[in-house]
Amino acid sequence: MNTRALSTTQPEGFFAWFHALTGKERRTFWSCKIGYALDAMDTQFLSFVIPTLIATWGLSKSDAGLIGTVTLLTSAAGGWIAGILSDRIGRVKTLQLTILWFAFFTVLCGLAQNFTQLLVARGLMGFGMGGEWTAGAILIGEVIRAKDRGKAVGMVQAGWAIGWGVSALLYALMFSLLPAEWAWRSLFLLGILPALFVIFIRRFVDEPEVFVAQQKKVAPADRASFAQIFAPKMLSTTLRAVLLTTGAQGGYYAITTWLPTFLKTERHLTVLGTGGYLAMVIVGSYVGYIVSAFLTDYLGRKKNFILFATGSLCIALAYTRLPVTDSVMLFLGFPLGFCVSGVFSGMGAFLTELFPTEIRGSGQGFSYNMGRAIGSLFPLMIGMSSQSMALGEAIGVFAGTAYGVMILAALTLPETAGKQLES
Repeated sequence: MNTRALSTTQPEGFFAWFHALTGKERRTFWSCKIGYALDAMDTQFLSFVIPTLIATWGLSKSDAGLIGTVTLLTSAAGGWIAGILSDRIGRVKTLQLTILWFAFFTVLCGLAQNFTQLLVARGLMGFGMGGEWTAGAILIGEVIRAKDRGKAVGMVQAGWAIGWGVSALLYALMFSLLPAEWAWRSLFLLGILPALFVIFIRRFVDEPEVFVAQQKKVAPADRASFAQIFAPKMLSTTLRAVLLTTGAQGGYYAITTWLPTFLKTERHLTVLGTGGYLAMVIVGSYVGYIVSAFLTDYLGRKKNFILFATGSLCIALAYTRLPVTDSVMLFLGFPLGFCVSGVFSGMGAFLTELFPTEIRGSGQGFSYNMGRAIGSLFPLMIGMSSQSMALGEAIGVFAGTAYGVMILAALTLPETAGKQLES
């Protein structure tokens, strides 16, 4: 029985949508949000310990960059695989497997004895990192009713900023309590925490009703294959969804990878390495996720994408074109985080609505993670282009191209806000 139907009064206020959720929906919401936050926490540890690894192991910047690139590429592959698995074995089981996977290999990162071991462990960890987003986004998207789907999925996405903030706090704590050579290992060893969370998921979270109904309707031998996302009637949607996610992630990587280097080397700003600036970016990211989560239901998916893509482009131009001081840059951290993170808030709900239930995991996993794979090349292309043009110009060109592609894709894709999911 649908417990929402038993209520005779509708809750009011900013969080009315959350109060209207059933117990099952709330458990699913929190499992996805906390899982995503833990995923972010484990992922962000590397950015904090790279200076220590360079000093301790004598790594070059190229070595450190290789670890990050390998992680992005394997996370893209992991997202594709998780999408296929979620259509085969279920959303919840896939979420459990991906969380256990990235927790296990994060712990192995903390036990690594040399660069090669860390590279392999981190690369394998990436499969779970990408897979967790795919499985969690599909799960929460299918459970929440149509009119609140954007808000719920966007609020889950906001868990990334929470995990990022927690990783920063744990970094400060561990490095204040332990010698550097032990502190970095302790951070990765804390990666076991997500594995404990799987116990909650196994006990309290069920498969979405729309997915269960679909599985009952079709015999295992007749279930849709991954290749159906490239069938004639779906190919255009799949390719345009890839363009949308490529634009979002290519712009994000272009700005977040090279902007600090540009501001340090060409503008000679020092505030970028401070905890205050990082805090402003993280808080801005969280607020951006939340605001975008509500706007994606209020304005619609397409208008919200265009709004945040335009904002991200303006921020990139402001950073690279306008003369700024350290004090101004500190406060600009908030709109930077707000725009480049908020653009992702409606992504999960939109991709859930674009694909039918029988291939939703395959379509969503492929579209988002192909965009991640292509987007991960943008920092490389900026680095290569900066040999013949100013770094600030290269950032502007590639960020502008990325967000332009995203806006074009959003304009051509159908509006899906309020769409009812069918088995």
